[in-house]
Amino acid sequence: MILVIQKKQLLLSVGLLLLLCGLGVIQRQGSVASVETLGTVVKASPVVVIDAGHGGEDGGAVSADGTIESGLNLQIALRLNDLLRLLGQQTQMTRKEDISIHSEEADTLHERKVSDLKNRVALVNGLDSAVLISIHQNKLPSYPAVHGAQAFYNHVDGSAVIAKSIQSSLNHSININNAKSEKKISSKIYLMKNIAVPAVLVECGFLSNPAETDKLEDGHYQLQLAAAIAAGYLNSGTTGEEVP
Repeated sequence: MILVIQKKQLLLSVGLLLLLCGLGVIQRQGSVASVETLGTVVKASPVVVIDAGHGGEDGGAVSADGTIESGLNLQIALRLNDLLRLLGQQTQMTRKEDISIHSEEADTLHERKVSDLKNRVALVNGLDSAVLISIHQNKLPSYPAVHGAQAFYNHVDGSAVIAKSIQSSLNHSININNAKSEKKISSKIYLMKNIAVPAVLVECGFLSNPAETDKLEDGHYQLQLAAAIAAGYLNSGTTGEEVP
C-alpha cells in the first residue's frame, strides 16, 4: 500500500512538473526531433549535480521540534534526482544518504566540515559540463512568521537565468501569495563561491516557522518542491544546445 501511494505521489508531481514546464518542453522536444532528421547534432545536456546540503555530523539548521535540516535536504534532493532522471536529464548527487563526504584524514569536526565542502567543490568542478542545484533550509528565529522558498545564484554566467526560472516556478506552485525574488548569494558561502559552473542554492523553507516545518516534513510537499525546482531548471533554456 505504501509503495502504491508513493507511485501515485510521483505521478502527480510529474504531472505538476510538466504543467509548470508548459509548452517550453514540448517546443524544445519538437525542435530536437526535426533537426536530427536534417543531420544536426544536439549538444549533450550538462550534468545536473544535485547537492543535499550538510549531512552526517553536520546537521545544519534545527527546528524547535528537533527537525534536522540535513535529512530534509536529502529527501528533497532524492526526489529531485528521480524527477530529472525520469525526464531524461543526466544527474549526479553529492550524497545519497545521511553522511558527510569528508576525506579520511580529516580528524576534528571543523576539519571534516571543511573537507566535506572542498570535496563537493572538487566533484562539481571535475565534470566537463555541469550545473549545480544545492538544496537547503533556512532559519530566522527572530521572525518566525517568515516562510517560503527562495533561489540564490553564484557568480558564473548563466546561473542568474536558472535561478530566475526556478524562482518563478516556486512562486507559481509553492509561494502562493508570497512571491520572492531570486538573489545573488553572498561571496562568504564557500561552496557557491568556489564552484566554477552555474550554481543555484534553493532555500526550500524556514525551519523557524512551525507550520512550514510541518509541511517540509511531508513527503508529498517534498515532491511538490522537487517538481517546482525541476520545472524551473527545465524551463531555463540551459538543458542542452543544438549545434550544426
